[in-house]
Amino acid sequence: MCGDGARGGRPGALAEQLAVPVTSLHVLPDSVDSVLGALVEPGGNSLRCAQAAALAPGDRALVLGPGTIGLLVAMFARAAGAEVHLMGRSEESLAYARSLGFEHAWTADNLPSQPFDAVVDASNAAHLPALALDLVEPSGRVVYVGLAGGPSHIDTRTLALKDVTAVGILSASPALDATIGAYASGAVDPRPLVAATVGLEQVGAVLAGERTDAAAAGPKIHVDPLLS
Repeated sequence: MCGDGARGGRPGALAEQLAVPVTSLHVLPDSVDSVLGALVEPGGNSLRCAQAAALAPGDRALVLGPGTIGLLVAMFARAAGAEVHLMGRSEESLAYARSLGFEHAWTADNLPSQPFDAVVDASNAAHLPALALDLVEPSGRVVYVGLAGGPSHIDTRTLALKDVTAVGILSASPALDATIGAYASGAVDPRPLVAATVGLEQVGAVLAGERTDAAAAGPKIHVDPLLS
């Protein structure tokens, strides 16, 4: 995406050179390679979700939507000591979540009836924000980071009568440094989310939805401009 210079914008990430304020830059330590560096921004959103869920060791958390953000939220929640559950639509996505060590992976049809101290909606389904509110325990926390294509609605009577804290998450910026620290220490390792690394000549095909024959099951494709 390119900014409009006539209105004071800057060229976007497809420009040959990119000018950004120095205050927006974060130093990556040697232990955070280019793959981890590319995952800092989604990790920042996900860490903020886990922080907003205010999880304590032993708390039970449910993440709706096992996509990139949902899985990263689950990783940060697990690092906080929570018992993490994920709910998704397809057995394929749930099987992948289980391969990452999340044994509590369910569909809506077999989700166990048990209390959840926090529920994070990382999906794009318009009906799940209301379900998140229904599933969370009284005095629990609901975090909304996913966005549906159309309006999604919750009943504020339920929110008030259950005394639930609800938080919306948009920006990763407040948690970028903490995310870098978590990656550097190994507390969270998102590398398995990267299915393959490709060069610039393959970007068009990747954006068109194609996957290389060597791609693993992860949801992300890493682009390395130096790869021929």
